[in-house]
Amino acid sequence: MKIIDNVFIVPGVVANPYLIVDPDGLTVIDTGLPHSEKKILAYVTSLGKRVQDVKRIIITHADFDHIGGLAALQAATGARTYASRIEADAIARGKSSREINPSGFSLRRVLFALIRPFIKATPVKVDEILAEGDTLPVLGGLRVVETPGHTPGHISLFAPSAKVLFCGDSMVSDQNGLQGSRPGITWDETKARESERKQATLGANIVCSGHGSVVTDANGKFPV
Repeated sequence: MKIIDNVFIVPGVVANPYLIVDPDGLTVIDTGLPHSEKKILAYVTSLGKRVQDVKRIIITHADFDHIGGLAALQAATGARTYASRIEADAIARGKSSREINPSGFSLRRVLFALIRPFIKATPVKVDEILAEGDTLPVLGGLRVVETPGHTPGHISLFAPSAKVLFCGDSMVSDQNGLQGSRPGITWDETKARESERKQATLGANIVCSGHGSVVTDANGKFPV
């Protein structure tokens, strides 16, 4: 689905992958659960592009639903992979960068404890380490914004020229706009709130989160 010219969301994937089309190639932000690479690559070809046109894969954080399709997508495209240092170390182990201890209904805690040992993605070596202020030659200049809280090394990506923010799971969207990182799957609540306030000052008009619909006219819809 088209968001603006050259920016698309790949439909039908848990944890939204985003696709950016530039003259020098394509950039994918996050890769969904395992086997999501099939939908991502099908969407690439639906735009009249080749699999080999994917040049960059950027990971906002190393949760299973964001890196599950990474190994297969990297193998199919030959693209270089980017992430923060903390998340890259986790990706190399095929694991999340932090323990998840869901709060709330006890049955959910029990079920999560049972399945957690089996939640592991194929390990991948990240090619490029990203840090605050780095700028990639994507969408007129895609700036790295460190947004820890949901995970220790979570990053977001902001394109000032297009006023588009890709926020991963540092925020999620619902019918009321943007909400903070969900309780129970947040590594540090204080840092998460700081990251939300930081992103609210960037001037984004469009916010593309890891879960939920794209938020347009984002001013006043941040959870701060």
